[in-house]
Amino acid sequence: MKTSLSRKYWMAVSGLFLIIFLTQHFTINFLSVISEESFNSVSHFMGTNPIVQFLLQPVLLIGVVFHFIAGFMLEIKNRQSRPVKYAAYSPAANSTWMSRNMIVTGIMILLFLGLHFYDFWIPEMNVKYIQADMSGLNENGEFRYYDELVHKFTDPIRVIIYCLSFVFLSLHLMHGFQSAFQSLGARHPKYTPGIKKLGAAFAVLIPLGFIVIALFHYLSSH
Repeated sequence: MKTSLSRKYWMAVSGLFLIIFLTQHFTINFLSVISEESFNSVSHFMGTNPIVQFLLQPVLLIGVVFHFIAGFMLEIKNRQSRPVKYAAYSPAANSTWMSRNMIVTGIMILLFLGLHFYDFWIPEMNVKYIQADMSGLNENGEFRYYDELVHKFTDPIRVIIYCLSFVFLSLHLMHGFQSAFQSLGARHPKYTPGIKKLGAAFAVLIPLGFIVIALFHYLSSH
């Protein structure tokens, strides 16, 4: 029991950490809709700042890996501890679809992260640390970040994949946000309804914002 509670606790902590990162990542990316110059400036700062690159970035990668591994382990333990399912047992009567399928939405998000790393993170690491070019400039002497972002959203298939991935992210957050607070002991008649409303709003607005970014750049480039 203590081990199970410990897993849930660390799942909650890592989940809230990733929620903070997600908010920051969305804020920076949404700048690309508002101002190309602002997006380029912030992207260059984040991409060249040693604290971000050599401290926060490794911590983030560890947090992502830890969260997914802990999630898979928790799901396996939960399945092993469930009683025999009787014919009259109805999961839908006791829990939401999101809570029963966190592993499914988690896997879809993990697959999306693989694509996202392939699109952005791996090329960025290649330019900065293999080609040893920290200038952030293209061959025309201009910041390359905005153009690289827009280029990825010229392909309608990729845009559709991104948008569907954000739908899965929304479903994952719909349960995960409030569940994280619950696992940390934030359960009170006065505060729980507000946490649930905040979680629902976050789970809708942030993924929707990412979808708007993808669609904006796709439509702007056609």
